[in-house]
Amino acid sequence: MPTINFASPADFYPARRFGRKSPINYRRFDTVAEAVRYAVEVAPPSELTGTLIECDEHRYEGEAISVLYRLENYPLVRAGAAA
Repeated sequence: MPTINFASPADFYPARRFGRKSPINYRRFDTVAEAVRYAVEVAPPSELTGTLIECDEHRYEGEAISVLYRLENYPLVRAGAAA
């Protein structure tokens, strides 16, 4: 996986679900970290497969988004983390 700058802006493309509406739509985030958090913590888990985050000419899909969330250098506080 390439080195990622979590401060870069990112585009969030939800999984395409033909024949049914999804409450999740395209969004532009100020940082990759915010897009990753949204994909993992806010979007329904069933939507992760097929979801795409694009930043700095790189694309991260599905499980790769989860990997970014679990990286040691992920800059935001994760849900359920002790404060």
